[in-house]
Amino acid sequence: MGINDMQSTIKKPGYIKKSKRVGCGQGSGHGKTSCKGHKGQKARSGAHFKPGFEGGQMPLQRRIPKRGFNNEKFKEEVQIVNINDITKLSVKEITPEVLYKEGLIKSQFLPVKLLAVGDINDAIAVVVDAISTTAKDKIIKAGGSVTLRA
Repeated sequence: MGINDMQSTIKKPGYIKKSKRVGCGQGSGHGKTSCKGHKGQKARSGAHFKPGFEGGQMPLQRRIPKRGFNNEKFKEEVQIVNINDITKLSVKEITPEVLYKEGLIKSQFLPVKLLAVGDINDAIAVVVDAISTTAKDKIIKAGGSVTLRA
């Protein structure tokens, strides 16, 4: 088997697709209008539409109703932690750093708020940015302490 015979047996991988050659005559199947249809803006060179343009029809983003108030610009993201989450930890002092290491919050720099879901029996010292009054009462009743981070 010579070199020329090997070249004819090597097949091109299936994922390599032959490019569409447009404007090369009627015999190619892509001649005359070069796959662009007849006339109109899309048939011209340099044709470009803005995203969402629907040919003069009222675009979808303007057709659907906008309702309510959106305060996205000034929204303050607060991370929520429940009492039953901190009772599972075997730590006597709960800080945002501890919560972050345990995977209960996604950032130790964003504000953390403790809510009263669950019961607590152990005396735990808690340092958070905000706390519900019920959660504060539960922790103090169990003999713990609450400190708000500045």
